[in-house]
Amino acid sequence: MQQSTAEAGKAEWGQAGPQSQELLKRKERVVAPACTSLAPFMIAESRGTVVRDVDGNEYLDFTGGWGCLIVGHTHPRVVEAIRSQSEKYVHTDFSVIPYEPYVALAERLVRYAPGERPKRVAFFNSGAEAVENAVKIARFHTKRRAVVVFEGAFHGRTLLTMTMTHKASPYKAHFGPFAPDVYRVPFPNPYRNPMSFSRWEAHLKSLVDPEEVAAVVVEPIQGEGGFVVPTREFLPKLREFCTEHGIVLVADEVQTGVGRTGTFFASEQFGIEPDLICMGKSLASGLPLSGVLGAAEVVDSVPDSAIGGTYVGNPVACAAGLAVLDVLEGEKLLERARELGEKLEARFREFQQKFVLIGDVRGLGAMRALELVKDRETKEPASEETARIIEGALRRGVILAKAGLYGNVLRMLLPLVIADEELERGLNALREALEEVSSG
Repeated sequence: MQQSTAEAGKAEWGQAGPQSQELLKRKERVVAPACTSLAPFMIAESRGTVVRDVDGNEYLDFTGGWGCLIVGHTHPRVVEAIRSQSEKYVHTDFSVIPYEPYVALAERLVRYAPGERPKRVAFFNSGAEAVENAVKIARFHTKRRAVVVFEGAFHGRTLLTMTMTHKASPYKAHFGPFAPDVYRVPFPNPYRNPMSFSRWEAHLKSLVDPEEVAAVVVEPIQGEGGFVVPTREFLPKLREFCTEHGIVLVADEVQTGVGRTGTFFASEQFGIEPDLICMGKSLASGLPLSGVLGAAEVVDSVPDSAIGGTYVGNPVACAAGLAVLDVLEGEKLLERARELGEKLEARFREFQQKFVLIGDVRGLGAMRALELVKDRETKEPASEETARIIEGALRRGVILAKAGLYGNVLRMLLPLVIADEELERGLNALREALEEVSSG
């Protein structure tokens, strides 16, 4: 990783150099102002965990394209798969002329599915589309309308998934009216709200009759909500509850899936088999591809052409997805996720002992986070401090992401191909930023 110098007019880390400044001016003239960016520079190229901007600065990317780059930026096997497929055919629409990459990727994913029931796969473009289609499948299968979601949830930005998402600003404010028959319940958070399942069940029943619920949609570990891992009993009991009441259990694994937690699906960590699993993000290394993987008796109940879309399951994206699985298996990235998790846990516990700003350390596998608070007793969110720490890390050449309803969680979405030396450098930059903010 290289830091630019004053010579040649380059900026320091965390600042826009002259070429980035010029490109950003062009952006301001034509791009919607709502399309803002975390990084104050324009990218030129990237490899693995390293991003180089147009002015020659190199950064460590711990955001992984908001979780899309499990196998890192521009992995050679993914790039070659994209090139090879694009030379054959780029698009047909699977509903017109089917193609083998779609089928091959579905076959591979079915083998990763938890549980013994036969499975089916349908592909879409975005995580939000996967969630929305999972709800459609659940409603058709059950002939019910109600959908149960959770506090802290993020499921997307379409009308239905925006309704299902919790955080108001910037995702929902002034975008109503929202979709009907969506009910929000607490998420059992060991740090802030470790409620029992019986209490959770009573809360749900006060809102809606379980016999009217088509689906409960849950992130096994909340992503945008702050990398919150539920209490250990919750998901197994939720699975029992849904089975008892004929409710389709939908696991939104758009962020947790494809190996981030050390198993292919986070649901495996809790010993549950969801009826439907939503996939996306790292599935095709950032190309638009998502999917719903589910029990055949649920998915097969939907009739011909009831789900789909013009671009869904694009052959180039499916080829990239097959390459991602090749890398995941060939480079033993599930094991690497568990190893990275141990390293992050150890360093984060050290940070917690040193910095009173850190209220909670949590996560599974490489999906780890720090929740920052102004006071460990009151647990008041330290939102401004979190923003300053991200700025401090950026000035040290590391791009970090935040999360949580109050923006007070630092989340790790680093590529699993990260080298130990890069991880150490990035964590040292984070430690220095924590020291800087903690010292005032």
